Amino acid sequence: MSENNSNTLRIAVVGAGPAGVYSSDIFLRELKKQGESLGLPTKARIDLFEKLPVPFGLVRYGVAPDHPAIKFIADALEKTLDNPDIHLYCDVEFGRDLTLDDLMPRYDAVLFATGAVADRPLTIAGADLDGVYGAARFVEWYDGYPTGARTWPLDAQKVAVIGGGNVAMDVSRELMRNADDLKARTDIPDNVYEGIKGNKARELHLFIRRGVAQAKFSVQELRELEKLPGVQIILNEDDFDLDDATVEQAGKDKLTRQMVEELYAIRDMAEDMEDDGGVDFEGNPAPKKYYMHFNSAPTEVLGKDGKVVGLHVEHTETGADGVMRHTGEFTDYPVEAVYHAIGYKPASVPGVAYDEQRDVLANEEGRILAEPALTAETGKSTVRPRLYATGWAKRGPVGLIGSTKSDALLIVGNMLDDLSKAEDADGSGKGCIAADRDPESIDRLLASRGVKPIDFAGWKKVDTYERAEGAKEGREHKKVIDPDQMRALALG
Repeated sequence: MSENNSNTLRIAVVGAGPAGVYSSDIFLRELKKQGESLGLPTKARIDLFEKLPVPFGLVRYGVAPDHPAIKFIADALEKTLDNPDIHLYCDVEFGRDLTLDDLMPRYDAVLFATGAVADRPLTIAGADLDGVYGAARFVEWYDGYPTGARTWPLDAQKVAVIGGGNVAMDVSRELMRNADDLKARTDIPDNVYEGIKGNKARELHLFIRRGVAQAKFSVQELRELEKLPGVQIILNEDDFDLDDATVEQAGKDKLTRQMVEELYAIRDMAEDMEDDGGVDFEGNPAPKKYYMHFNSAPTEVLGKDGKVVGLHVEHTETGADGVMRHTGEFTDYPVEAVYHAIGYKPASVPGVAYDEQRDVLANEEGRILAEPALTAETGKSTVRPRLYATGWAKRGPVGLIGSTKSDALLIVGNMLDDLSKAEDADGSGKGCIAADRDPESIDRLLASRGVKPIDFAGWKKVDTYERAEGAKEGREHKKVIDPDQMRALALG
């Protein structure tokens, strides 16, 4: 056995979004820092598997294209991937091209960072009507997801969005966007530009079930709302009449306090917009109206001839404890389309137990369990050695990038602790558990199955093409959306 293989840990990471990339980076850093004291090698080879032809997951395909922070996050992720100890395998799908039986003999540990791509279902009456859409599918369309829709029905003049988090805010903003403004600032492809250019929406209603102090918007999302050309923001003054206990409770958390302060700034802006005769943030006439309804819980999508014609909404009350109370007071809003952004459901993984109650891979502090603890007879479940989860796969679709980094640090710490206690199979070195330590073994396996992975150099070819196409139109990027075109660019 060569010195390189015997003194190098081998780690597989499934998912090349922020969670997978950050975890890879943190693992290498922490191993270098702690490896010697733990009796482990100080080097590792990380193979990062991604089912899509390109990396970055949520940053490329799950965040609205007009987020100014996207570029900086993507640049940081790319710098991490440009590391000789991290080997990128895009266009390799776990469960189709590779299985756990393939990975376990070849890697000392396997980390799942598989994210979430499906909507949590809307469970009110009328949810199956024509004109009701899950946010995830709409996001896939405007972000150019490789297997997403290429056209989107944007013929409704009055639309509703249900949700009190950042995805609801993203969806609402894109539905009110000016196509030319969006094209000038982002990497949207031509089909998205043409779709938004033809969007007939002139009135949007955003419904948040709880109060101003219980919403889950980031301050950045709210500031982007404040700068929509041609859009008047309309709020209900009564929603901002918070009692002392609610204000005190909101003030205990920094992010909540900042969000509430920003919402009050938007309230003041909305007053000015109304006083000036219905204008946008620059004082220009605003043909589009954006209503924000707090303490408003939709209870039924109203339909006629199978199509959406309205939304039945109950006025609620929310106490300082965050508990929502029903009032029995209802209002019907005439709308022709309803988008629900009430959460994503993290993807299941073949061969790994799924916790249906928490909507996560069954895990305990990131260690994969044999079955969800709540379904085990003893109330506990056995940890499966060498298997881990991070990001949304671990905790569900909550939190921002900071949460992803915190997760990664916790899971990496657990991985290193477990590896330091594990006996190697053949004396190759502490923590070196996998029997097959040939770094090219996985390449031969994939080749035998006709799988052609796209590596970091291949991604750079796609990126170079996107930059060149964008430059033709005075833009930084223009996103490629056809997966076959991505493969041709990357492998050509």
